[in-house]
Order: sequence, then C-alpha cells, then structure tokens
Amino acid sequence: MSQRMPALFIGHGSPMNAIEDTVYSRAWTELGAALPRPRVILAISAHFYTRGTVVTAMEWPRTIHDFGGFPEALFAVQYPAPGDPDLAARTAQLLAPTAVALDRSEWGLDHGTWSILVHLYPKADIPVVQLSIDATLSPREHYALAQRLRALRDEGVLIFGSGNVVHNLRQVQFSESAKPADWALRFETKVAESLEAQNHDALIDYLHLDSQAVTASPTPEHYLPLLYVAAQQGVGEAVSFPVRGVDLHSISMLSLQIG
Repeated sequence: MSQRMPALFIGHGSPMNAIEDTVYSRAWTELGAALPRPRVILAISAHFYTRGTVVTAMEWPRTIHDFGGFPEALFAVQYPAPGDPDLAARTAQLLAPTAVALDRSEWGLDHGTWSILVHLYPKADIPVVQLSIDATLSPREHYALAQRLRALRDEGVLIFGSGNVVHNLRQVQFSESAKPADWALRFETKVAESLEAQNHDALIDYLHLDSQAVTASPTPEHYLPLLYVAAQQGVGEAVSFPVRGVDLHSISMLSLQIG
C-alpha cells in the first residue's frame, strides 16, 4: 500500500501565475516541496465542466490553453505529464453506478490544472488524470460522488481540486491598488471556518453561507472543486490553509490541504 496522500484544493486565479513570480506561485512551489510525492494525480478543475461525468484516459494528455488575451509566453507553456489510463478505469469503477465516459483523445490538461502543477511538480513526471464536473448535478450530488473517491488516497493518489471559492470576473479590478471586496473576504472566511469545523453541510449549501454568496460565486464551476476535496476529510482530520486572501478585488486565492 502506498503512503496515504493528502487532498488539496488550490485557488488558481489568473493564468499569469503560471509564468510570473508572484506571492501565489512562490507559495505553490513551497507547497510542492513539502508535499509527499504522489504516485499519480487526480485533478478536478473548474475548467473541465461537462454534461455527464468524464475522466481523461489518454496516455499523453495535451496541454490546453483555454483562455484568450494573454501574452504569447503563456500560450507557449507546455506541461507534458503522462496520463494514467489505469487510474481513469479505477476512478470509473469507484464512481459506479454513475456512468463515467473515458476520454481517450478530446480533452487533456486545462490551465486550471497545469498553471498550478508547473509550480507544484515542475518536472511534469507524475501522471495526471482529470475528472470533469458534471453541470447537471447539484452540490450535494457532487459531494456524494466525491466521497466514493476516498480510497484513492490510500493508493498513492493526490486528489487535487482547482478553482476559486470566490470568483466574480465582472467585479475584477486590475489596479495594483485594488482592495479585496468586503463580501469576498467575508465569504472566504466563512468557507474556511466551515472547513475547520468540518461543517460540510454548510459548504454544500454554500449559497446560503452568506447574504452575498451569489455575488461571491455567481456560477458554480469554480466553487465545486472545493467539495471534491472537502469530501475527502475524515472525522477529525486536520485542515490547513497554505494560501489565504483575495486577489484583484473579487477572486479568492484560498488554498487548503486535508491531511
């Protein structure tokens, strides 16, 4: 049996964190150096948002540049990590009876995954599989689905969620003097407090966590990866926060580690 792995959620923020020296990229590098080395990574990214549940099953997933309007240097980044068809099949097995489509050619590694992994594991020598977020499921259904993956942590698999618990692009401010919105800080704090108290029901019912929760998370795809990580928390299992804080006025960079 492999070493039991932690579960990790990272607030990924701007894709530019992939190539710039920022407080966030430095924190991710430090975190990667401190983490035990996984056998394989199962990533749940906000940017793999589908109808139905899909898992990547190709030998060599492509690096997807799923954004626009950024410098050419960002589009040049490649993260040539191998895939792991065996983990894809194991994931589908654990999620049964939910139907899981094995994607052998279409997707790959989107920027929600690789923009962080270039800092956590820069050698790109650990296999990575991506599990999609089914847009047709409720938050409680996502949480229940994620609970079925708990056995993977004892099989050397790092369960890695990438999103942002506060993600309001309409209110982003690019000025260096931009201050975090009060509602963003408050929502981030309530999420962290719920994790520390292991109050997962509050996390599932997140749109009632605060009076401005809909402002903090107007669409679900960036929040839902958090539930896949929270669902891995055993009774009394420690949670820590390698990164906290709101960037660009309305993007939470909260990151958490379970175990």
